[in-house]
Amino acid sequence: MAKNRTVTMSKKEIKRSEILRMADEKKITQKTGARRIEVSERHFRRLLARYRKEGPEAIISGHRGKRSNNHMAAEKQAKILKKLRGDYQGFGATLAREKLAERDGIVVSKETVRQIMIASGLHQPKTRKKTRIHPLRERRKRRGELVQIDGSYHAWLEDRAEKACLLLFVDDATSEILAAEFVEHESYSTYTALCKRYFRQYGLPEAFYADRFSVFRVNHVNVTTTDAQTQFERAMKELGIELICAFSPQAKGRVERANQTLQDRLVKELRLAGISNYQDANAFLVDYIPIYNQRFAVQPILPADCHEHLQPENDLELIFCRRVTRTLSKDLHFQFERVVYQILTDRPAYALQGREVTVCQFANGKITVLLGNTPLLFKRFVRQPKRLPLTSRKEIAWIPAPDHPWRTYGQKINGNPVPLPD
Repeated sequence: MAKNRTVTMSKKEIKRSEILRMADEKKITQKTGARRIEVSERHFRRLLARYRKEGPEAIISGHRGKRSNNHMAAEKQAKILKKLRGDYQGFGATLAREKLAERDGIVVSKETVRQIMIASGLHQPKTRKKTRIHPLRERRKRRGELVQIDGSYHAWLEDRAEKACLLLFVDDATSEILAAEFVEHESYSTYTALCKRYFRQYGLPEAFYADRFSVFRVNHVNVTTTDAQTQFERAMKELGIELICAFSPQAKGRVERANQTLQDRLVKELRLAGISNYQDANAFLVDYIPIYNQRFAVQPILPADCHEHLQPENDLELIFCRRVTRTLSKDLHFQFERVVYQILTDRPAYALQGREVTVCQFANGKITVLLGNTPLLFKRFVRQPKRLPLTSRKEIAWIPAPDHPWRTYGQKINGNPVPLPD
């Protein structure tokens, strides 16, 4: 070993060198030294023999400064980089690794793809922000015990179409997507259409977990009655489904994380499939959701399924129709959406005067009037629009005469007004 030579050693190597020196000077036993550096006694004896022969340099790894035996070939790395800049542009490391293996037969680790993306400027490592801690909530034990629902507005088709909303139903016990559909906006009609499809496929869950969107609860602070409820709340109550409204996105984290994952992965899948309209995107979801569930869903704690089968009395069309109450006048008519409805009956008028009836408006626009559970015959009268209000004389535009002084106001020569031409 050359004298006065500078050697770079790590903290771990310095510690090993000091322990080996103490063992060489008989200050500690080989068994104690092996325990301190966490190796077997046999390997410690090998290190000690090398230390006595070469000195502290023997502790330095022989691979330092050399290329790894598992170093990727330049041709393979160039091929991966070409794919990342082409077909998989904008993909995350995890999804890009999956697609490289699935579509191109290139098997690499997620970290390798990430390092290639960082080195080529395709990915910028993010600094983790200090976030507010939200206590974990244990999953429900059975499938269908709690279903989280939400809508996510996003450019799902990037620049190939306008933004849309993805309605998502995610099971709390398994993180499984139970229903999903692209719609233009979140509304009562879009949620009910998806609910009917979900109920007919799986049955009725025990509870829904939603946000405080106006579809799910009444948010007006000046509501005059404590019994105020939305059409969705009323429908859930009739079906025996508990509706829980969360106070924060973190409270319904299963569906929020599913939205985040889909905003990354589903966007790329739709791009690879060449889809440019939401009708085709909804058809694509039919095949994609099982693949997603196979990848991300987990097994429930208990195997029992809490979904209840639909009963004959569960008329979903009637339950999810829009319902409002109206009071019959002495002439047995009422008004709904600027249309007058006249009740037709053979019963005496006094038997129905002042009675409350329920107006049911179905998704197809059909109207049914119920007295209790009994449908009533009616005739429809469309209200004529009112005449335009008369304009007062003060609001009529006044045009001055051609020789009015106003027309030559300020136009003077030597203090005299400029005469108007004939």
